[in-house]
Amino acid sequence: MKTLIINAHPDYTNKKHYSVLFQEKFLFNFKKRFPEELPTIINLYEDDIPRIEHGQLLSIWDKEEKNEELNFEEKRLKEISLNLLNQFKNHHRIVLTTPLHNFNVTSKTKDYIDNLLIARETFKYTEDGSVGLMTDDYKLLTIQASGSIYTKEDRYKSLDISSLYIKGIFEEIMGFSAVEFLRLEGTAFLPEDLIISNGEKELNRLMDSFY
Repeated sequence: MKTLIINAHPDYTNKKHYSVLFQEKFLFNFKKRFPEELPTIINLYEDDIPRIEHGQLLSIWDKEEKNEELNFEEKRLKEISLNLLNQFKNHHRIVLTTPLHNFNVTSKTKDYIDNLLIARETFKYTEDGSVGLMTDDYKLLTIQASGSIYTKEDRYKSLDISSLYIKGIFEEIMGFSAVEFLRLEGTAFLPEDLIISNGEKELNRLMDSFY
């Protein structure tokens, strides 16, 4: 099963971060299960990810609508965007590793998703609303670390924005068959060995259903 790993941490090589650490644990588990396969790994804070702003995607879409020629930089960014989209569609298992920044996904994650959420590519509009086009057994596993805990019945539950956003985009809009979360919560105050122990058990359980 072709697997794409998207590292969305700004400090993406630092294994002191729980999301980065558990990406390594995922890779270790993956290698044991599929010794002949190699996943594709991209680091969003290392790569050039086109953004919705003037001079980038906004200008490209505007010019294409008017049938105007793109300049050299716009052509370069369009090619990057198309490559990101095609790479994404060619992998049926997607792993997103990310910290929680200000109650939501990192800014580069949003930029990346803006290159994927393209009408007639990953979803389509109908009179009854949008319909997902990625319905051929696509699955997403999000490995998310957060300083606080968002799964209790307290004030933080209503601020669990990232899970609603990710599940909504990939499952409700694109049509993924499954969107799962490995939550590494309470990293600001819980003991490290407890977070790692619980995380490893949950990772093993999730990988059984993921593949």
